[in-house]
Amino acid sequence: MSLAPSLPGARPRRPNWKWISIAIASIGVAVLVGANVHLVYVALRSQPDCVPHARDASDPGDGFRAAKSAC
Repeated sequence: MSLAPSLPGARPRRPNWKWISIAIASIGVAVLVGANVHLVYVALRSQPDCVPHARDASDPGDGFRAAKSAC
């Protein structure tokens, strides 16, 4: 039961599903774009520190080494 007075014979307004669907899709696209922009921003702004690793195949250690060391 509605608190607002209704006119006799007036039908209640139904939601416009087309606009609701467009709004949900737009919000989803905006979230995806924002996440990708953040990913690119963090990838470009971060510079990890150098860590000790084997430089040559003859160096002792775990056997793992950087393909192309920047340090």
